[in-house]
Amino acid sequence: MRIALFVALAALAPGLAAAQQPSANQVQQALQQQPGLADMVRSRISQSGLTPEQIRARLQASGYPTSLLDPYLGATQPAGSPAPGAQELAALQALGLPSLSNELLPYDTGFVRRPRLPEGPSEVFGVDVFQRTTTQFLPLLSGPVPPDYKLGPGDNLVLILTGDVELTYSLPVTREGFVLIPQVGQVHIANLTLDQLRDVLYTRLGRVYSGVRRTANATTRFDVTVANVRANQVYVIGEVSQPGAYQISSLATVFTALYAAGGVTERAKLRGVEVRRLGKTVATLDLYDYLLRGDTRADVRLETGDVVFVPIHESRVRVRGAVLRPAVYETKSSETLADVIVASGGFRPDAALERVKVLRVLPADARTTQTTARAAIDVPMNAGAVPKFRLEDGDIIQIDSLEAASDQYTVAITGMVQQPGTYPWRPGLTLRQLMVLARGPRIGADLRDAEIAKLPADRSKGQLATTVRVPLDSTYLFARDSTGGGRYIGPPGVAFPARGTAADVTLEPYDNVLIFRQPDFELQRTVTITGEVMYPGTYALKAKDDRLADLLQRAGGLTPRAYPEGIRFVRPADNRGRINIDLPKALSDRGSRDNVILQPGDSVRIPEYQPSVRVSGAVNSPGSVLYRKGAGLEYYLSGAGGFTRAAEKGQVSVHYANGEVRTRRRSLLFSSNPAPGPGSEVFVPTKDPNTPHTDTVALCGAIAQILASTVAIIVIAKR
Repeated sequence: MRIALFVALAALAPGLAAAQQPSANQVQQALQQQPGLADMVRSRISQSGLTPEQIRARLQASGYPTSLLDPYLGATQPAGSPAPGAQELAALQALGLPSLSNELLPYDTGFVRRPRLPEGPSEVFGVDVFQRTTTQFLPLLSGPVPPDYKLGPGDNLVLILTGDVELTYSLPVTREGFVLIPQVGQVHIANLTLDQLRDVLYTRLGRVYSGVRRTANATTRFDVTVANVRANQVYVIGEVSQPGAYQISSLATVFTALYAAGGVTERAKLRGVEVRRLGKTVATLDLYDYLLRGDTRADVRLETGDVVFVPIHESRVRVRGAVLRPAVYETKSSETLADVIVASGGFRPDAALERVKVLRVLPADARTTQTTARAAIDVPMNAGAVPKFRLEDGDIIQIDSLEAASDQYTVAITGMVQQPGTYPWRPGLTLRQLMVLARGPRIGADLRDAEIAKLPADRSKGQLATTVRVPLDSTYLFARDSTGGGRYIGPPGVAFPARGTAADVTLEPYDNVLIFRQPDFELQRTVTITGEVMYPGTYALKAKDDRLADLLQRAGGLTPRAYPEGIRFVRPADNRGRINIDLPKALSDRGSRDNVILQPGDSVRIPEYQPSVRVSGAVNSPGSVLYRKGAGLEYYLSGAGGFTRAAEKGQVSVHYANGEVRTRRRSLLFSSNPAPGPGSEVFVPTKDPNTPHTDTVALCGAIAQILASTVAIIVIAKR
């Protein structure tokens, strides 16, 4: 068993140049951890659309036993069949199917591996491009082939004859480069293109099928295509993330191999990737053609045994500052500063185009104790054009950002505009343009004229500003309504200035523009009334002196169920909250102080008459007691069963329907008991066991007052 696994692994990755090979036990353990592996193999085969005969033919052409995959050709696996191993996984790729090796085996099997994730974005331009987490870039082993594709061992062809005969043959190419056509025999096709193969087949097929002719009157026609291409083994070495041997499609190119190897390292020479074939360099790729311009014409197709070599980089420069793509770039001997700026994407809009600074490493013989290792070279530019300044290895190209001016001229606009504030001034700036920057006037702006405060020409008398009034017109109203006329809410009786009646006003540095507010302009004030009125709702005040009685009248008056003494009047303005209002007095005497002037946001609620008083807290029978006119607090406490032992008798409170709260006051000499009204609530608190009893405190206080009074009387009597 151990020998068989090693043989299978060798068939899976022949000639593998891996840094660490897995043992047979490791491979076996990895496969045993996949209990559904047989179903996965069966699924891959069923999705391929290949017939059992085609599968066996391809296995034979690739050097595998023809019955290797027979247990997985049916819907279920025959009893007693062994679990699939490394050899079965390798055979899947020989069929041209996506391999399961990279998904199941955590080892280097020689097939295309998933590249390692980069630790972070690289500063070197182009290094991150070929680093991928998947192998989606790799071409499939099936599909059309280009006209210059040369056939070879491992390819699978399909020959179709129509006309006098109707035949279809699957023709795998053997290791010797032959295909076996029934009744025709072996045909050597290695290194032929499809067009060359068709020429050969006209001759060979014509010997067997008389109808096969090149003329238009042929009665038998044929077509030959490539169903699946072979897998080539190539070697990717040098400055790549995962150097080694890779089995890739025979349609694969240098870019494919770089993606398969996980990309290049930061030490790689991107402008001189070599392709070596049979000991000779057959191509050298400058990847910048692909990275900068998308040019893939130099991307050659690889063959079995090719070596892709990525050497270590040579000359490099760093571009930083105000360019679109700051990075480290490779340079060739003929390239200049202008070429590198183009590669970096060019200057940003905020780049200072007067000069470019180049920091250069001095040679060892030019360094002294008085000089630094780098020298700064200012390269002047002519109207933004970059000169052809020659660069050296290690140069740092610095393009500065325009510095913000510390003292910038500004103008300001305040008042009735959408975005008041300070804005940069520029020569020729007009008031209309400043209004656009401020997003136009607000509702209620007085657009008849505006005031501009300017710096005074003479400050000798302590003058701070001079003001001028300038006219405005309809062009300052940017937000138009649906009528298109720019309807304007202006002061009463004042015509809106027509378009073109106001000339442009040119602003000067530090001008301060004030857009006036229309006198007495105000949007509707609203108040809310709810509860027991005929028409509850939110009402807009007609005048600033509208009063509570006016609101009740507009709301249709009180309903028969209303309890006017329980009115709740809340004023949120200035956080004033609830206000005590005697509504019956406000309705009977409109000049009384209870008939208050309404303010925006006022809320009025008229409760329904409740002929009961609720008693809660430390009483023996909490609940509601029917209201009795003239009855005092003790009546309702008695109706609730009286106090419990834990009751705090001296702190009984009454919560009235209008929100008012009154608390009982008791002492040795006098007491004050609030009288409950309809819809009110009597609350009896519970004693706090950690504080002295209220009655005791009150008693002690009263005794102290009596003693003090007695002493005072005695002292006066003695005098």
